[in-house]
Amino acid sequence: MAGIRVIEVDWQRLRNGAAHHTQEYPSPELVVRRGQMFTITLELNRSLDSEETFIFTVETGPQPSEALRTKAVFQTSTSELEVGNAWSTVKEAQMENTLTISLASPPSAVIGRYLLSARVSSRRKHSDWKLGKFVLLFNPWCPEDAVFLASEEERQEYVLSDSGIIFRGVEKHIQAQGWNFGQFEEDILNICLSILDRSPSHQDDPATDTSRRHDPVYVTRAVSAMVNSNNDQGVVQGQWRRRYGSGTSPLHWRGSVAILHQWFKGRCKPVKYGQCWVFAGVMCTVLRCLGIATRVVSNFNSAHDTDGSLSVDKYVDSFGRTLEDLTKDSMWNFHVWNESWFARRDLGPFYNGWQVLDATPQEESEGVFRCGPASVAAIREGDVHLAHDGPFVFSEVNADYAAWLWNEDESRERVYSDTKKIGRCISTKAVGSDSRVDITGLYKYPEGSRKERQVYSKAVKKLFSVEASGRRARVHRAGGRGLWRDDLLEPATKPSVTGKFKVLEPPKLGHDLRLALCLANLTSRAQRVRVNLSGATILYTRRRVAEILHESHTLRLGPEEEKKIPVTISYSQYKEELTEDKKILLAAMCLVTKGEKLLVEKDITLEDFITIKVLGPAVVGEAVVVEVMVVNPLLERVEDCVLMVEGSGLLQGQLSITVPSLEPQERASVQFNITPSKSGPRQLQVDLVSPHFPDIKGFVIIHVAKAKS
Repeated sequence: MAGIRVIEVDWQRLRNGAAHHTQEYPSPELVVRRGQMFTITLELNRSLDSEETFIFTVETGPQPSEALRTKAVFQTSTSELEVGNAWSTVKEAQMENTLTISLASPPSAVIGRYLLSARVSSRRKHSDWKLGKFVLLFNPWCPEDAVFLASEEERQEYVLSDSGIIFRGVEKHIQAQGWNFGQFEEDILNICLSILDRSPSHQDDPATDTSRRHDPVYVTRAVSAMVNSNNDQGVVQGQWRRRYGSGTSPLHWRGSVAILHQWFKGRCKPVKYGQCWVFAGVMCTVLRCLGIATRVVSNFNSAHDTDGSLSVDKYVDSFGRTLEDLTKDSMWNFHVWNESWFARRDLGPFYNGWQVLDATPQEESEGVFRCGPASVAAIREGDVHLAHDGPFVFSEVNADYAAWLWNEDESRERVYSDTKKIGRCISTKAVGSDSRVDITGLYKYPEGSRKERQVYSKAVKKLFSVEASGRRARVHRAGGRGLWRDDLLEPATKPSVTGKFKVLEPPKLGHDLRLALCLANLTSRAQRVRVNLSGATILYTRRRVAEILHESHTLRLGPEEEKKIPVTISYSQYKEELTEDKKILLAAMCLVTKGEKLLVEKDITLEDFITIKVLGPAVVGEAVVVEVMVVNPLLERVEDCVLMVEGSGLLQGQLSITVPSLEPQERASVQFNITPSKSGPRQLQVDLVSPHFPDIKGFVIIHVAKAKS
């Protein structure tokens, strides 16, 4: 009898893809999820006889090893297949020269690209056959997998949705920006696996690194480091200095696909440039692609605490302008990171669930620019001592904010500021809709509540030890001065005058800004107040770019009297200095009799306008017209405007459409066709790009019907 040979392998991609929720991957290889069986059919040169049985080998990584669980050898069984702690297989059916078998991986298997081989156990000698390669991913549908997520609606949103929304702007004016994650686009899965292989840990010790890829804590921490380029051949290079000449402005990206393709095709040369929402968008793509439920989270008034004191100290001059050479900490208008859902078997079940991950290179963690995973539950309870990077994340959402007036003699005075300023409106996209969900309550107790202050004190005590002798830990600050630990818990004295900026007209790009500083005397005695006003265009990190306002006023406030100081900034004042972030910061240092000092600040984002409509039903394979209404925001004629269009499943790559010249404040309609290739909800992004003003961004969700049969 002739020796048995495998002639062909049917990987049953349609059947397995549907069962494993992987049918959207365009990979030429089978893609399945761990902890779940999959079925293949082998075509043989003859039928198996009774004494012959198949022995299979699966192996992953450059140095597969059974000891490291990157290799497994197992044979077919005739009993019912059960998912367990080891790889297994069972014979499902045998018909003449075909053999159908089901294989199952353990729910803790290493994820990655596997080689499947087979040989026959019998008295005759048979060769080993390399049957082919398949990709194994994390499995949020498997209850035994550490990444298991119980809600099907949330799995659809956080694993399978290939587009999303990133919230930007300022606390009082939150803006939604569409983002194309595109985890099912061509080559993206292969690129995501390559990111893991390019990590320094893999380059140093590939066998051990591969063996640790069963653990979502390890994998997400590695991805957090690799999405930025600070320590490795990471994907995106950060730039916060407005110097984008040798690359792409962070605001010009509309999704992750172009970035990942550019990195891979450029032989892993970092892509220029990114800022926080770009890092978060790319990391969301990678982790969803690998099978970990992930979402993008925006924190408004986000602290960057450089010394781990849980306090953000800002030094200002007599006009409220930040002294950047002294101010090492900062408070960004917003900061964007990720949350991924998995169990923390290293910490205990209380800390399971959402974990903070941040790929933006801000501070080193164990010598590498990365952040997390930090349990959201641990942050809420002040358990900042737990792995990983709890103090930094706690500060981002819950640090106390201290403003200091720096005098010419290098002395400083505490200025009243709001302890509730940090960590506002923590936001993410709602499941199944475009709405914004406020998840601040997951990170902290209500601001100013007794419980919130108790948690803050607990976090401080965990970080700063009090020696037995009673001496207190000292935190060093600007100019070599320091703060006693106890000082961090004491707010500045509340002044007898309150102040607030009020916007009198909507702040529109291309128009003058009209505001008023409203001051109120809280006492029954008259008071004299000197007000030093300043204004500057800023980046979203609140770094000043150029001063556009500098003036002083002195006024008398009668008992319990309120007065308004009008503030006007003309378009000509900010036109040349406005950044792509379209943000302006106003500050008023109020010097009250008896030495009281009050700092009032207002962050403004200039508004713009774009609308997108689909003129007819959207059906797979059929062209449909899209109409975009744009407005020239300026009081002058503009030319050389372009619409940049992108959307997974709606068009291939990017579309560039020339816009006719626009008269001052003119509205114009631009139409173009798209032909959807995938059904379901699809996100179309349209940006109006001009050399005369910052990009105006818009998006729309299009519900695409399946092709008519």
